[in-house]
Amino acid sequence: MKTTPLYSKKKLWALNSPLYLMFVPVLLYFVIFKYVPIGGLVIAFKNYNLADGIWGSPWSGLDNFKLLYNNPNIVQIIRNTFIISLLSTFVGFPFPILLAILLNEVRKSFFKKTVQTLVYFPHFLNWVIIGSFVVLIFAQEHGIMASISKVFTGETYPFLYEKSSWLAIFLGAGIWKETGFSAIIYLAALGSIDPSLYESASTDGANKWKQMWHITLPGIAPVIALMLILSMDRVMNVGFDQIYVLSNPVVSDLSNVISVWSYNIGLRNGQFSLSTALGLFESAVGLTLVVIANTISRRFGQSMW
Repeated sequence: MKTTPLYSKKKLWALNSPLYLMFVPVLLYFVIFKYVPIGGLVIAFKNYNLADGIWGSPWSGLDNFKLLYNNPNIVQIIRNTFIISLLSTFVGFPFPILLAILLNEVRKSFFKKTVQTLVYFPHFLNWVIIGSFVVLIFAQEHGIMASISKVFTGETYPFLYEKSSWLAIFLGAGIWKETGFSAIIYLAALGSIDPSLYESASTDGANKWKQMWHITLPGIAPVIALMLILSMDRVMNVGFDQIYVLSNPVVSDLSNVISVWSYNIGLRNGQFSLSTALGLFESAVGLTLVVIANTISRRFGQSMW
Protein backbone atom coordinates (compact mmCIF):
# COMPACT_ATOMS: atom_id res chain seq x y z
CA MET A 1 0.00 0.00 0.00
CA LYS A 2 1.47 3.33 -1.06
CA THR A 3 1.54 6.15 1.44
CA THR A 4 1.15 9.78 0.47
CA PRO A 5 4.24 11.82 1.34
CA LEU A 6 3.67 14.52 3.92
CA TYR A 7 5.43 17.14 1.78
CA SER A 8 6.03 17.31 -1.95
CA LYS A 9 9.57 17.56 -3.31
CA LYS A 10 8.98 21.22 -4.15
CA LYS A 11 7.77 21.92 -0.63
CA LEU A 12 10.74 20.08 0.89
CA TRP A 13 13.11 22.08 -1.30
CA ALA A 14 11.49 25.33 -0.13
CA LEU A 15 11.69 24.27 3.52
CA ASN A 16 15.36 23.23 3.27
CA SER A 17 16.53 26.03 0.97
CA PRO A 18 18.23 27.96 3.84
CA LEU A 19 20.25 24.85 4.68
CA TYR A 20 21.23 24.36 1.03
CA LEU A 21 22.24 28.01 0.85
CA MET A 22 24.42 27.64 3.93
CA PHE A 23 26.04 24.57 2.38
CA VAL A 24 27.06 26.40 -0.83
CA PRO A 25 30.23 28.06 0.65
CA VAL A 26 31.35 24.70 2.05
CA LEU A 27 30.77 23.02 -1.30
CA LEU A 28 32.65 25.76 -3.13
CA TYR A 29 35.56 25.50 -0.69
CA PHE A 30 35.99 21.78 -1.27
CA VAL A 31 35.56 22.07 -5.03
CA ILE A 32 38.02 24.97 -5.44
CA PHE A 33 40.66 24.03 -2.88
CA LYS A 34 40.35 20.22 -2.69
CA TYR A 35 39.10 18.81 -5.98
CA VAL A 36 40.34 21.26 -8.63
CA PRO A 37 44.00 21.00 -7.45
CA ILE A 38 43.84 17.23 -8.03
CA GLY A 39 44.35 18.02 -11.73
CA GLY A 40 47.80 19.36 -10.83
CA LEU A 41 48.95 15.82 -10.02
CA VAL A 42 49.65 15.44 -13.73
CA ILE A 43 52.88 17.34 -12.97
CA ALA A 44 54.23 14.14 -11.42
CA PHE A 45 54.28 12.58 -14.91
CA LYS A 46 55.79 15.59 -16.66
CA ASN A 47 59.05 17.49 -16.80
CA TYR A 48 57.31 20.60 -15.51
CA ASN A 49 58.62 24.11 -16.04
CA LEU A 50 56.99 27.45 -15.38
CA ALA A 51 57.45 28.72 -18.94
CA ASP A 52 55.42 25.95 -20.60
CA GLY A 53 52.92 25.53 -17.79
CA ILE A 54 51.20 22.38 -16.62
CA TRP A 55 49.72 21.31 -19.96
CA GLY A 56 52.56 22.54 -22.15
CA SER A 57 55.39 20.82 -20.27
CA PRO A 58 56.74 17.64 -21.90
CA TRP A 59 55.70 14.23 -20.62
CA SER A 60 58.28 12.24 -18.71
CA GLY A 61 56.23 9.16 -17.81
CA LEU A 62 57.49 7.45 -14.67
CA ASP A 63 60.93 9.12 -14.73
CA ASN A 64 60.20 11.17 -11.60
CA PHE A 65 59.19 8.05 -9.67
CA LYS A 66 62.38 6.33 -10.84
CA LEU A 67 64.41 9.27 -9.54
CA LEU A 68 62.67 8.94 -6.18
CA TYR A 69 63.34 5.21 -6.12
CA ASN A 70 67.04 5.77 -6.83
CA ASN A 71 67.40 8.60 -4.32
CA PRO A 72 69.62 7.31 -1.47
CA ASN A 73 67.79 9.43 1.13
CA ILE A 74 64.21 8.58 0.19
CA VAL A 75 64.00 5.47 2.38
CA GLN A 76 65.08 7.44 5.45
CA ILE A 77 62.66 10.27 4.60
CA ILE A 78 59.70 7.89 4.26
CA ARG A 79 60.73 6.01 7.41
CA ASN A 80 60.97 9.27 9.41
CA THR A 81 57.57 10.36 8.13
CA PHE A 82 55.97 7.03 8.95
CA ILE A 83 57.49 6.82 12.45
CA ILE A 84 56.66 10.39 13.49
CA SER A 85 53.14 10.28 11.99
CA LEU A 86 52.38 6.92 13.52
CA LEU A 87 53.54 8.08 16.94
CA SER A 88 51.62 11.37 16.62
CA THR A 89 48.45 9.51 15.63
CA PHE A 90 48.43 6.73 18.21
CA VAL A 91 50.10 8.55 21.12
CA GLY A 92 47.86 11.58 20.75
CA PHE A 93 44.64 9.74 19.86
CA PRO A 94 43.51 8.73 23.41
CA PHE A 95 44.01 12.19 24.95
CA PRO A 96 40.92 13.92 23.44
CA ILE A 97 38.78 10.94 24.50
CA LEU A 98 40.14 11.07 28.05
CA LEU A 99 39.73 14.85 28.23
CA ALA A 100 36.13 14.65 26.95
CA ILE A 101 35.23 11.98 29.53
CA LEU A 102 36.79 14.01 32.36
CA LEU A 103 35.03 17.21 31.28
CA ASN A 104 31.76 15.33 30.98
CA GLU A 105 32.04 14.34 34.64
CA VAL A 106 32.49 17.94 35.83
CA ARG A 107 29.33 19.32 37.37
CA LYS A 108 30.48 22.87 38.15
CA SER A 109 29.50 24.84 35.04
CA PHE A 110 31.93 27.73 35.66
CA PHE A 111 34.89 25.41 36.22
CA LYS A 112 33.98 23.29 33.19
CA LYS A 113 33.73 26.30 30.85
CA THR A 114 36.99 27.73 32.17
CA VAL A 115 38.86 24.47 31.57
CA GLN A 116 37.30 24.12 28.12
CA THR A 117 38.43 27.61 27.16
CA LEU A 118 41.97 26.98 28.38
CA VAL A 119 42.36 23.66 26.55
CA TYR A 120 40.72 24.95 23.33
CA PHE A 121 42.88 28.07 23.14
CA PRO A 122 46.18 26.51 21.91
CA HIS A 123 44.43 25.21 18.77
CA PHE A 124 43.98 28.78 17.55
CA LEU A 125 47.65 29.69 17.97
CA ASN A 126 49.99 29.50 15.00
CA TRP A 127 52.82 26.96 15.14
CA VAL A 128 55.30 29.83 15.08
CA ILE A 129 53.88 30.99 18.42
CA ILE A 130 53.79 27.44 19.79
CA GLY A 131 57.40 26.98 18.65
CA SER A 132 58.39 30.14 20.51
CA PHE A 133 56.83 28.73 23.69
CA VAL A 134 58.71 25.46 23.21
CA VAL A 135 62.02 27.27 22.74
CA LEU A 136 61.29 29.46 25.76
CA ILE A 137 60.78 26.34 27.88
CA PHE A 138 63.40 23.95 26.48
CA ALA A 139 66.21 26.17 25.12
CA GLN A 140 69.57 24.85 26.30
CA GLU A 141 71.01 28.12 27.60
CA HIS A 142 68.13 30.22 28.86
CA GLY A 143 65.13 27.87 28.83
CA ILE A 144 62.99 27.29 31.90
CA MET A 145 63.74 23.55 31.94
CA ALA A 146 67.44 24.27 31.47
CA SER A 147 67.41 26.46 34.57
CA ILE A 148 65.66 23.74 36.57
CA SER A 149 68.07 21.11 35.27
CA LYS A 150 71.04 23.28 36.22
CA VAL A 151 69.77 23.65 39.78
CA PHE A 152 69.55 19.88 40.32
CA THR A 153 72.41 18.56 38.15
CA GLY A 154 74.73 21.56 37.82
CA GLU A 155 74.52 21.53 34.01
CA THR A 156 71.96 22.13 31.31
CA TYR A 157 70.48 19.38 29.18
CA PRO A 158 70.10 19.83 25.38
CA PHE A 159 66.41 18.93 25.20
CA LEU A 160 66.00 20.16 21.63
CA TYR A 161 69.27 18.62 20.42
CA GLU A 162 68.80 15.02 21.55
CA LYS A 163 66.65 12.88 19.26
CA SER A 164 64.73 11.13 22.03
CA SER A 165 63.91 14.29 23.98
CA TRP A 166 63.18 16.24 20.77
CA LEU A 167 60.70 13.59 19.67
CA ALA A 168 58.99 13.65 23.08
CA ILE A 169 58.75 17.46 22.93
CA PHE A 170 57.42 17.27 19.36
CA LEU A 171 54.68 14.83 20.35
CA GLY A 172 53.86 16.73 23.54
CA ALA A 173 53.52 20.04 21.69
CA GLY A 174 51.12 18.47 19.20
CA ILE A 175 49.02 16.93 21.96
CA TRP A 176 48.90 20.20 23.90
CA LYS A 177 47.83 22.16 20.83
CA GLU A 178 45.13 19.88 19.45
CA THR A 179 43.72 17.81 22.32
CA GLY A 180 41.22 20.41 23.51
CA PHE A 181 39.77 21.13 20.09
CA SER A 182 39.67 17.44 19.11
CA ALA A 183 37.70 16.66 22.28
CA ILE A 184 34.70 18.68 21.03
CA ILE A 185 33.33 15.88 18.86
CA TYR A 186 33.63 13.37 21.71
CA LEU A 187 31.83 15.75 24.07
CA ALA A 188 29.01 15.95 21.53
CA ALA A 189 28.91 12.15 21.33
CA LEU A 190 28.81 11.87 25.13
CA GLY A 191 25.81 14.20 25.18
CA SER A 192 23.82 11.67 23.15
CA ILE A 193 24.15 8.89 25.75
CA ASP A 194 20.93 8.28 27.68
CA PRO A 195 21.45 9.48 31.32
CA SER A 196 19.08 6.77 32.55
CA LEU A 197 21.77 4.19 31.72
CA TYR A 198 24.06 5.78 34.31
CA GLU A 199 21.23 5.93 36.85
CA SER A 200 20.46 2.25 36.36
CA ALA A 201 24.14 1.32 36.59
CA SER A 202 24.54 3.38 39.76
CA THR A 203 21.50 1.70 41.28
CA ASP A 204 23.07 -1.68 40.52
CA GLY A 205 26.22 -0.64 42.38
CA ALA A 206 28.49 0.23 39.44
CA ASN A 207 31.18 2.76 40.30
CA LYS A 208 32.42 5.51 37.99
CA TRP A 209 35.09 3.29 36.43
CA LYS A 210 32.59 0.53 35.57
CA GLN A 211 30.12 3.10 34.22
CA MET A 212 32.82 4.54 31.98
CA TRP A 213 33.94 1.10 30.78
CA HIS A 214 30.49 -0.40 30.16
CA ILE A 215 28.42 2.67 29.18
CA THR A 216 30.56 5.66 28.18
CA LEU A 217 33.12 3.97 25.94
CA PRO A 218 30.60 1.69 24.17
CA GLY A 219 28.33 4.71 23.72
CA ILE A 220 30.97 6.70 21.83
CA ALA A 221 32.59 3.67 20.14
CA PRO A 222 31.18 4.55 16.67
CA VAL A 223 32.67 8.05 16.91
CA ILE A 224 36.01 6.67 18.10
CA ALA A 225 36.09 4.24 15.17
CA LEU A 226 35.21 6.99 12.71
CA MET A 227 37.89 9.34 14.04
CA LEU A 228 40.47 6.55 13.97
CA ILE A 229 39.66 5.79 10.34
CA LEU A 230 39.90 9.46 9.39
CA SER A 231 43.24 9.76 11.19
CA MET A 232 44.74 6.97 9.09
CA ASP A 233 45.16 9.25 6.07
CA ARG A 234 47.56 11.34 8.15
CA VAL A 235 49.90 8.46 8.98
CA MET A 236 52.07 9.45 6.01
CA ASN A 237 51.57 13.17 6.49
CA VAL A 238 53.50 15.18 9.08
CA GLY A 239 52.32 18.78 9.26
CA PHE A 240 54.92 21.04 7.67
CA ASP A 241 54.45 23.94 10.11
CA GLN A 242 55.11 21.92 13.24
CA ILE A 243 58.09 19.99 11.96
CA TYR A 244 59.67 23.03 10.30
CA VAL A 245 59.34 25.26 13.36
CA LEU A 246 60.60 22.70 15.88
CA SER A 247 63.35 21.01 13.85
CA ASN A 248 67.04 21.94 13.84
CA PRO A 249 70.13 20.63 11.98
CA VAL A 250 71.22 18.43 14.89
CA VAL A 251 68.07 16.26 14.69
CA SER A 252 67.70 16.47 10.89
CA ASP A 253 68.26 12.71 10.60
CA LEU A 254 64.91 12.30 12.37
CA SER A 255 63.04 15.48 11.39
CA ASN A 256 63.68 15.25 7.63
CA VAL A 257 60.21 14.10 6.55
CA ILE A 258 58.27 14.21 3.27
CA SER A 259 56.74 17.65 3.84
CA VAL A 260 60.12 19.26 4.62
CA TRP A 261 61.85 17.43 1.76
CA SER A 262 59.09 18.49 -0.66
CA TYR A 263 59.48 22.10 0.46
CA ASN A 264 63.24 22.06 -0.03
CA ILE A 265 63.13 20.23 -3.37
CA GLY A 266 59.96 21.75 -4.78
CA LEU A 267 59.99 25.39 -3.70
CA ARG A 268 63.66 26.02 -3.00
CA ASN A 269 65.17 24.00 -5.85
CA GLY A 270 62.28 24.32 -8.31
CA GLN A 271 61.92 20.54 -8.88
CA PHE A 272 58.13 20.65 -8.81
CA SER A 273 57.59 17.39 -10.68
CA LEU A 274 59.74 15.40 -8.26
CA SER A 275 58.01 16.93 -5.26
CA THR A 276 54.56 16.21 -6.75
CA ALA A 277 55.52 12.60 -7.46
CA LEU A 278 56.42 12.06 -3.82
CA GLY A 279 53.19 13.79 -2.75
CA LEU A 280 51.18 11.46 -4.99
CA PHE A 281 52.91 8.46 -3.43
CA GLU A 282 52.13 9.83 0.03
CA SER A 283 48.44 10.28 -0.85
CA ALA A 284 48.22 6.78 -2.31
CA VAL A 285 49.63 5.28 0.90
CA GLY A 286 47.20 7.37 2.99
CA LEU A 287 44.22 6.20 0.91
CA THR A 288 45.34 2.57 1.26
CA LEU A 289 45.61 2.90 5.05
CA VAL A 290 42.13 4.46 5.27
CA VAL A 291 40.62 1.59 3.26
CA ILE A 292 42.41 -1.00 5.41
CA ALA A 293 41.30 0.71 8.65
CA ASN A 294 37.72 0.90 7.41
CA THR A 295 37.78 -2.78 6.43
CA ILE A 296 39.04 -3.77 9.87
CA SER A 297 36.48 -1.57 11.65
CA ARG A 298 33.68 -3.08 9.54
CA ARG A 299 34.53 -6.48 10.97
CA PHE A 300 33.88 -5.04 14.44
CA GLY A 301 30.59 -3.50 13.36
CA GLN A 302 31.86 0.04 12.69
CA SER A 303 32.43 1.53 9.26
CA MET A 304 32.65 4.92 7.60
CA TRP A 305 30.94 3.66 4.42
